[in-house]
Amino acid sequence: MKLAIAAGIGLFIAFIGLHEAGLIVANKDTMVSLGHLTTPTALLSIFGIIITFILMSRRTPAAIFIGMVVTAIVGIIFGLIKLPSALISPAPSLAPTFGQSLLHIGDINSVQLFIVVLTFLLVTFFDTAGTMIGLATQAGFMKNNEMPRAGKALMADAVGMTAGAILGTSPTSAYVESSSGIAVGGRSGLTSVFTGIFFIFALMFSPLLTVVTSQVTAPALVVVGVLMAQNLRQIDWNDLAVAAPAFLIVIGMPLTYSISDGIALGFILYPITMIATGRGKKVHPLMYVLAVIFIIFLVIIAH
Repeated sequence: MKLAIAAGIGLFIAFIGLHEAGLIVANKDTMVSLGHLTTPTALLSIFGIIITFILMSRRTPAAIFIGMVVTAIVGIIFGLIKLPSALISPAPSLAPTFGQSLLHIGDINSVQLFIVVLTFLLVTFFDTAGTMIGLATQAGFMKNNEMPRAGKALMADAVGMTAGAILGTSPTSAYVESSSGIAVGGRSGLTSVFTGIFFIFALMFSPLLTVVTSQVTAPALVVVGVLMAQNLRQIDWNDLAVAAPAFLIVIGMPLTYSISDGIALGFILYPITMIATGRGKKVHPLMYVLAVIFIIFLVIIAH
């Protein structure tokens, strides 16, 4: 299941990358279809994907970053990306959003609102847990099929999420895009510390960051998706009781556009298939509990 989560996240972020690149678009008849590949922005994304894969194939250090820089420069040369109006600007004030969430805690005074909050909690928790397992698998941190210091990791995420809500920012949770950092060698907490420091400096150079469009970042997501999909080879596809739930997780994430929904589909089916094959005792009791929780979770989401 852990391998399936990692691979599913890979397909999910690759799907996001292809969509942002304009290579995959919505279609009312077939749900999704191939985009218009001759549009300038799509061609820029295709160029970025190709150049990044070439660099990765040649094992060039910082291949993903170099690919993004080259793609941005090409986009600027051909007028597809506008040059920033300035290089430095003051960081925007937090005054309009700081502490506003605390003022509305008392508004959670009905069953309907409580269900909404609980739904967000479940979605956030399972998205975070799935992301962490996927990234830990990619980084090679899993030991004896377990994630070391998982409690501390979840606590750090919870503190960051709470602090972000108080500041009024978007959710500061574990993001699947962190896989791009892992792909280029980031393995320790020091990587995240330096990333945070660079983000602080980036606040002053926010106009310059406008050149990093979705066409520039899309190739990185596609490449990292390929790297994470390598976990598929470790799944025992000959054992259908395991392969079927794993497949639902892998295919469920991009098709439902949700990490938590994909995990739910697989975790519900896994105990069922194991019981059906007489291996119910091999399933950890926690898996049965999670199956029930996910059933309730999907019922709440459906309403």
